[in-house]
Amino acid sequence: MAEALDPVDARILDLVQHDASLSVAEIAEQVGLSPSPCWRRIKRLEDAGVIRKRVTLLDSEKLGLGFEVYAIVKLTLPTKENLDAFEDAVARWPEVVQCATITGREDYVLRVITKDIHTFDEFLRERLLSLGLVSDVESHIVVRGVKNTTAVPLGLISPHVEHPE
Repeated sequence: MAEALDPVDARILDLVQHDASLSVAEIAEQVGLSPSPCWRRIKRLEDAGVIRKRVTLLDSEKLGLGFEVYAIVKLTLPTKENLDAFEDAVARWPEVVQCATITGREDYVLRVITKDIHTFDEFLRERLLSLGLVSDVESHIVVRGVKNTTAVPLGLISPHVEHPE
């Protein structure tokens, strides 16, 4: 899909990734289209899977979930069965807001959000380590977030996107 991304599509994507509450009419006005063609473009981008979903971002700190940890996980034995079992378990744990396989000596990095260090310790003991698949966890507590965005850097594939932050 990236090769078929014209400047109007790129601008639409930039607008909706920064504010999904914009109406089609508002988007259309900002990209210089009438609402119907703009809606068709958005629908095409959704159908192609470029727009995966629209969400509301919450402030975890204001909700009392201000304890954030990056946990680097090494499995005891990284077989296909163990990798699948681990990933299935992680998908069910609401505390894990991101999980990625990584290169190197470890197998995964998890971004975990909880209320406090005690809740994280409970997560570590009762969920992560109780699986029986993990040989090592290295936890990195976030002291202060510097940058946290969900925006994809569209300027790397389309010079027509310049979104001021």
